[in-house]
Amino acid sequence: MSKNFDVVVIGGGPGGYIAAIRAAQLGFSTACIDEWKNAKNGPAPGGTCTNVGCIPSKALLQSSEFYEHAGHGFAEHGIDVKGLGLDVARMLARKDNVVKQNNDGILYLFKKNKVSFFHGRGSFVKGDASGYEIKVSGNAEETLVAKHVIVATGSNPRALPGVAFDEKLVLSNTGALAIDAVPKKLGVIGAGVIGLEMGSVWRRLGAEVTVLEALPAFLGAVDEQIAKEAFKYFTKQGLSINLGVKIGAITPGKKDVTVEYTDDKGNAQKVVFDKLIVSIGRVPNTIGLNAEGVGLKLDERGFIAVDADCKTSLPNVWAVGDVVRGPMLAHKAEEEGVAVAERIAGQHGHVNFNTIPWVIYTSPEIAWVGKTEQQLKAEGVAYKAGTFPFMANGRARALGDTSGMVKFLADAKTDEILGVHIVGPMASELISEAVVAMEFRASAEDIARICHAHPSLSEATKEAALAVDKRSLNF
Repeated sequence: MSKNFDVVVIGGGPGGYIAAIRAAQLGFSTACIDEWKNAKNGPAPGGTCTNVGCIPSKALLQSSEFYEHAGHGFAEHGIDVKGLGLDVARMLARKDNVVKQNNDGILYLFKKNKVSFFHGRGSFVKGDASGYEIKVSGNAEETLVAKHVIVATGSNPRALPGVAFDEKLVLSNTGALAIDAVPKKLGVIGAGVIGLEMGSVWRRLGAEVTVLEALPAFLGAVDEQIAKEAFKYFTKQGLSINLGVKIGAITPGKKDVTVEYTDDKGNAQKVVFDKLIVSIGRVPNTIGLNAEGVGLKLDERGFIAVDADCKTSLPNVWAVGDVVRGPMLAHKAEEEGVAVAERIAGQHGHVNFNTIPWVIYTSPEIAWVGKTEQQLKAEGVAYKAGTFPFMANGRARALGDTSGMVKFLADAKTDEILGVHIVGPMASELISEAVVAMEFRASAEDIARICHAHPSLSEATKEAALAVDKRSLNF
């Protein structure tokens, strides 16, 4: 016997669970289907982000940073640590507990908002504008019928051709978060967000980390000046970052992995790693959705085709998050989930792609919003730039972390903020001020005129805004 709902969401990641909650808040009878399982085969909603992405990686980044501080940073504060030890199993257990807290939190939110949760894989059976039949395949099979369907099935890690993930020697983000002992030599293919974050974790814990990146430029999507600063810090810390390489044969053995590649000078190289993390991007997850069975259109790259409002080719079927165009970011998925629920309710949900912040949680952190300097040059936009180093910030000195800078880019005529780029301590938190400012189309002068607490890292933001007009006060 089928169960009827106004809205059924397929996928319980950031886009899916948020869409379900917002739809329920708007008065719709709502169900969410998600198949993630915990170690006990119980439900683990939250998607890649909560289970093998954003949340566990930040837990390990924090733990590994504490370890590095204890081993190398505390001494200058007059704190001597003797007999420093490392228990990787306990560190992973804490990470798993953080994940579980988030899983449980989502289940609580479903209950609080009266969202019906179904543990299993959701797939289309049939349907049209009058309603869609969705099958839930799991421990107990269910049939749901919905007026509206929101697809939020996320993405999967992209594997190298002919080199499957075994999560023991060749690792995706999933395996990289579950290494049970510090490898002596760790290889990372791909110098993107995941590669740099995971490489940083295991380098801090004692691994010799080599990063192999095919592109000739480091962090090409980041403002070039900021990327150069970050590269300097990462290599000084001990990450060996090789750009412009061409990956050849990858041969897993019994206990290690051999990688052959050509370096940027054309020289053939061969290196043996204890573990290899492959982080070369992600692909949309439509496996088992039966998109073809109901005529749900995919684009040439395998994403679900949607318009600007996240409407698919089928009436009353919507899609959000990693499975559609746009940046694969959890917070982008959340905003789309809210916007779609509101559109179903006849409201005007809105997502501004120009003010979506990006963050890389390395140390120093990298965060940005808006246009980079190279983009403005390519587009022929006249702009002014202002920078301020954390070296000249009192709070950063007190923290003992003066790496990096804040950079403002503003329109040369109107002074409207076009982009803000940060490399340095707590960049992930500092970027929010820039996002708010850009949403309200503020000028650099607006930020320069706002009183910022002293001493605080946020003063570097004010100073960079002042620097756009060449009147920085502390540098």
